[in-house]
Amino acid sequence: MNEKREEIINVKNLVKIYELGEVKVHALEGLSLIIYKGDFISITGASGSGKSTFLNIIGCLDTPTDGNYYLEKQDVSSFSRDKMAEIRNQKIGFVFQSFNLLARMTALENVQLPLVYTRTPHKEQKERGLQALRKVGLKGREHHNPTQLSGGQQQRVAIARALINNPSIILADEPTGNLDSQTSIEIMEIFKELNLTLGITIILVTHENSIATYASRNIIFRDGRVEEDISMENRGGDSAFFSHDP
Repeated sequence: MNEKREEIINVKNLVKIYELGEVKVHALEGLSLIIYKGDFISITGASGSGKSTFLNIIGCLDTPTDGNYYLEKQDVSSFSRDKMAEIRNQKIGFVFQSFNLLARMTALENVQLPLVYTRTPHKEQKERGLQALRKVGLKGREHHNPTQLSGGQQQRVAIARALINNPSIILADEPTGNLDSQTSIEIMEIFKELNLTLGITIILVTHENSIATYASRNIIFRDGRVEEDISMENRGGDSAFFSHDP
């Protein structure tokens, strides 16, 4: 079945070595993996297994020491920094554990921020920002600052910001790590619906098995390599949560 699906990410023999003084740390050891358009991937594994390093490389935040990274059949590992920045802005949305919101900006202003760098007209920035906030169930909270929002609401703002440029891929690094169990479920429902209804490819790093069950594939890393690649037949949660506000 996979041979008929469209590849969105293909990494071949990926190696990443960090040099810390005279010590060399091997974060990735010849990792090879194909991810298909529309996949919902959870990546799990022990601390130091290479999960975040892999996410940074496919997010064009870092470059491999050796090997190749193909994004939509383009060899990204050969791109310049400027070209990688362009790819990040056009194709990839990021969601982090710590939300990374600017405290003095409203929810709407935080969401619009990526559009500032693309010189998008202000009216379009606002329209797209409001639409993204509605998609994550935050209609009516547009003018609240992060300090006026709960942790779950702040993460929704971060997801809306990741959506603002209509990315084909969302990368999420421990997105529920700072949230309680119920809020984590709500956040994962949003990711699941973005994947199912908009077809966004989602790659999520987590250490929690209950979070990994939301994905359609669970990839387990060990010592910088893929140890297992498991198809998840049953998806967790209840998709009724997601806001379908137009």
